[in-house]
Amino acid sequence: MACSVADCAALLGAIAGTDPLDPATLANKGGTIDYLKALDRGALAGARLGLVRSAYTGLEAVDALIDRAVTRLKNMGATIVDPVELPDAKRYADAELDVLRTELKVGLNEYLPQFAPGAAVRTLADVIAFNEREHERELRLFSQDLFVKAQAKGGLGEPAYLEALALCRRLAREEGIDRALSEHRLDALIAPTGGPAWLTDLVDGDNPGASFSTPAAVAGYPHITVPAGFVAGLPIGLSFVGSAFSEAKLIGYAYAYEQATHHRRAPAFSKSASLKL
Repeated sequence: MACSVADCAALLGAIAGTDPLDPATLANKGGTIDYLKALDRGALAGARLGLVRSAYTGLEAVDALIDRAVTRLKNMGATIVDPVELPDAKRYADAELDVLRTELKVGLNEYLPQFAPGAAVRTLADVIAFNEREHERELRLFSQDLFVKAQAKGGLGEPAYLEALALCRRLAREEGIDRALSEHRLDALIAPTGGPAWLTDLVDGDNPGASFSTPAAVAGYPHITVPAGFVAGLPIGLSFVGSAFSEAKLIGYAYAYEQATHHRRAPAFSKSASLKL
């Protein structure tokens, strides 16, 4: 939440377009886009937005904040379709991890030699070995079990990887975001981005709680979050999610809401959360 929507639009515009090293961008037939042109304070007028209530956090203060945000969207001319459902992310959680681990290994093994040619580590196996050698510095608080599990994976042509990838795309895209948008004639989906930031637990591990980032991330679709307010001094976000290459539309919605509410605050790096709601 340290970046305004206008700043994000400028940054995104600087890197927009196709990249021969990134196959996902080759499907974009729209060419380079000036996302600054999407910064329209009236963008929400006439927009149809689907509220994913299953993404609500169950925390009274957070969910009340999002309800107020939804009311504000209505007052700005948006039509809210409530509720809209997506497949439970737990259905593809294991497959998502398989995809992430495989792509981590393959991607890092390609990245290091090309973009860090002078580095002492050139593969994921090298990184794992370095961490073990420097165990007291690198692994004093946490293990590297995700790296180890990723190293055990094969390549992008492995049947297990291809099956996991197909499952993720089907549930997150065709049976998820795309279906919801089509069935309800929606321009975008909205939901709380997640609950307040969590505390690091050095005994049991992190417990991040609910997050609406997963469906778009698994689908490979755009997702923008803007401040919706604060709970105990911690920022809460409102998410806008759309189908492939709908970034300009989402930027417009996010910008309109941001400019109407001005919830954003510059990070203060507080030493503790505030009890003042």
